[in-house]
Amino acid sequence: MTKHLVVLVGPTGIGKTDTSLKIAKHFDTEIISADSRQIYKELKIGTAAPTQEQLAIIPHHMVATHSVNDYYNAWQFEQDVLKLSDELFKKHDAIVLTGGSMMYVDAVTKGIDDLPTIDPDLRQEVMDIYEKDGLDAIRRQLKILDPEFYNQVDLKNHKRVMHAVEVCLMTGKPYSSLRTNTNRQRPFNIIKLGLDMDREELYNRINLRVDQMVKDGLFEEAKQFYHLKEINALNTVGYKEIFAHWDGEYDATTAIELIKRNSRRYAKRQLSWFRRDKEMHWFNPKDADEMITFVEQQIFV
Repeated sequence: MTKHLVVLVGPTGIGKTDTSLKIAKHFDTEIISADSRQIYKELKIGTAAPTQEQLAIIPHHMVATHSVNDYYNAWQFEQDVLKLSDELFKKHDAIVLTGGSMMYVDAVTKGIDDLPTIDPDLRQEVMDIYEKDGLDAIRRQLKILDPEFYNQVDLKNHKRVMHAVEVCLMTGKPYSSLRTNTNRQRPFNIIKLGLDMDREELYNRINLRVDQMVKDGLFEEAKQFYHLKEINALNTVGYKEIFAHWDGEYDATTAIELIKRNSRRYAKRQLSWFRRDKEMHWFNPKDADEMITFVEQQIFV
């Protein structure tokens, strides 16, 4: 019998958790989180992790499974989820994968290249160059090491440019030569659902959610990890703005407004990314019944 992975994606703050619960409950199945920050057990408020009440409704996987001190990437997520799905499909004909981390979703649905783990000292060397000489210096290095990828990458995206340089230096090979960009075949059918809504409504939801996070203790949560502010797990919206506030760059009110602004910008990038996928079927989060009907039609076709 064919097994089905129902993939539910959408921008931050749109209501993926509640919608995924409705879908999973209807199909009497379980949920795998595709959120690159909800895997960290220490980060609950700033990542809008599922509550204990929500976790009690439907079994969730890949939530609070790692520490912020652990190195983890999209390739590891792909391997973990494929292994997990093998076990879950023994019990269920369909399972739900939900989240907004673009690379994590693509890793499971399309596959990701097995790139090397970067040596921490090498990563720090590249970071030192970036901090001392700026992004232009990293760009010039990439142009020499891998001119092909230099002509493809968004040169304003410092993380991607720096990572490509790290891989080149780590392997001695051009980053582009290690990327196959070929979709992997999966032993299950993939049904993709995207959530979207009026932009003004979405941005208002995001603003209100940030206000709620602050009331729930976001600053207090972040304070526990201020001494770890340089690690990758904490280089994310909600924490980095608070850390900058404590570094004296601006006051707390400005930090909150920047969290809202950067969350809205992230939501826009998420939608742009997911909209490139021609297999995505779009719904308003209020239309859970329509989504369920659509999935049933795909399963029982």
